[in-house]
Amino acid sequence: GAPAATLEARPALEDRGPGAEPMVAGRGGIGETPTEAAHQATTHTLTLLQTWLAEDRFADARLVILTTGAVSTTPDDSAPDPAQAAAWGLARSAQAENPDRIVLVDTDGQGEATQKTVAAALSTGEPQTAIRDGAIRAPRLARATVATENQAPEWNPEGTVLITGATGTLGTLFAKHVVAEQGVRHLVLLSRRGAEAPGAAELTTELTELGAEARWAACDAADRTALAEVIESIPTAHPLTAVIHTAGVLDDGVIASLTPERMAAVARPKADAAWNLHELTQDADLSAFILFSSAAGVFGGPGQGNYAAANAFLDALAQHRTAQGLPATSLAWGLWSVAGGMGGELDEAEIARIRRGGIGVLTAETGLELFNAAQGSDEAVLVPLPLDMAALRAQAGSGMLPALFRGLVRAPARRAAESAAAAAAGAEALRERLGGLSEPEREEVLLELVCTQVAAVLGYPGPETVDPARSFSEVGFDSLTAVELRNRLNATTGVRLPATLVFDYPTPNALVEYLRGEILPDDATAVTSLLAELDGLEKSLSGATPDDEGRSRITARLQALLAQWNDDRGPEDGAGVAEELESATDDDLFDFIGKEFGIS
Repeated sequence: GAPAATLEARPALEDRGPGAEPMVAGRGGIGETPTEAAHQATTHTLTLLQTWLAEDRFADARLVILTTGAVSTTPDDSAPDPAQAAAWGLARSAQAENPDRIVLVDTDGQGEATQKTVAAALSTGEPQTAIRDGAIRAPRLARATVATENQAPEWNPEGTVLITGATGTLGTLFAKHVVAEQGVRHLVLLSRRGAEAPGAAELTTELTELGAEARWAACDAADRTALAEVIESIPTAHPLTAVIHTAGVLDDGVIASLTPERMAAVARPKADAAWNLHELTQDADLSAFILFSSAAGVFGGPGQGNYAAANAFLDALAQHRTAQGLPATSLAWGLWSVAGGMGGELDEAEIARIRRGGIGVLTAETGLELFNAAQGSDEAVLVPLPLDMAALRAQAGSGMLPALFRGLVRAPARRAAESAAAAAAGAEALRERLGGLSEPEREEVLLELVCTQVAAVLGYPGPETVDPARSFSEVGFDSLTAVELRNRLNATTGVRLPATLVFDYPTPNALVEYLRGEILPDDATAVTSLLAELDGLEKSLSGATPDDEGRSRITARLQALLAQWNDDRGPEDGAGVAEELESATDDDLFDFIGKEFGIS
């Protein structure tokens, strides 16, 4: 069956104390239209995420993104705000790329969320929660209830079906499907080049042979004026009765590499076009309004933050329409294996990596079956994808099951905590083991660890097949696989590693040397680390423009830190410097800092 994204109540746990105190990001994006608001909200969220992830001082902290009305928790809940939903889609991808560093909390806008309420949401350990009337809810996938095939609504053979992205792989597949299986006889097919697009002539011939009449329109559905002209041109004898929005583009990249321009380029054919279709067909007597979304918006695809945001907007739009009594279904498809599709070019290692996560790959036959089944459901958002329940149960047994699947696969709540404790114990055991080895032995152990994780990421048979002297770029690492390797090494070493790890240390040998210093820092490494932190302080001071009161407070804190540093060195070494600092004026101290750090 096709599971639907739902939210179920979760009991609040006790506040974990000061360590759980959040940094809250306020609402961003107030535009004239929902699409403008979505562009602003996602740009604001992207800037926040990039700033947070780039700051070393936040390495051991969590970012809490607080939104209002980004998700719908029950059928009686208000429809989500598409702009806020888009921000959630982006943040979900950031969560996938940076485990345990980002938390999403949504409120219902009924008064200010108190620190105690947010702290209670954080204490559940859930990566995403929604607070409704004081209750804390967490998202779970659930099996969808669908009607049998003969109960599904029939399509009007005299009506016209409009399909966007008609020359794309899915547009072509489903144009033929609705003609052959649903009895559709009149279609308006949209693509940027219309009948001149590659494959358009062949599709027209196939549809004609199936007994349908197809008319092409060269139209960018994100252009509201152009789209309105196309819709107005549909003859009254065959009025518009269904819309299938399949258009979309990919421009994958990890959060650090995304820009507002890359966000907008992906959102335009998906979100902007969908909103235009919604507004321009509100008065039409439609039997179906089907949006082709993606599971990336539901799960948060690593390396697909812009795509996840655009598709989360589509999911929210479907819920918005159903709340108004309008037909709508958003199908958050999993990965397709059909030739020319977005998953058709994946190699065996990449597909194997996806399947290890418990998610299968859609064939054309399976996808068409799920499309038919979706027509018998009352859900606004469905997630049609094949699941490997054995793989999911294995993840549950190890405590590694993603929270979204916990409604489908039951596991003791303590497993996640046990898994985290086991990971911490494993990292400590590694540190102790390395501490008792000679330098050559340490390098051997760490090299095996690194090569084991590299082999797992690339789908190699084992660590012995990894050449430690060959660069990561040579063996096919990209930004996404680099993030996966970083996350794996984070878990096994207990060290918070940078996202640029494989680019800064481009071979397994170089990476081993870096890890040795991070896991067992010697005096020289510790000094280097402290100097790096001072570099960060230098940047902060050079960009600061405090008032007199703030300047005095900063000066006092610096004096105290320097005094403590010199006290730790002993009275003989530190007495002279301490005396000088004691008698220094504010201007003397800032002059000293300027000379030391080159601040003007």
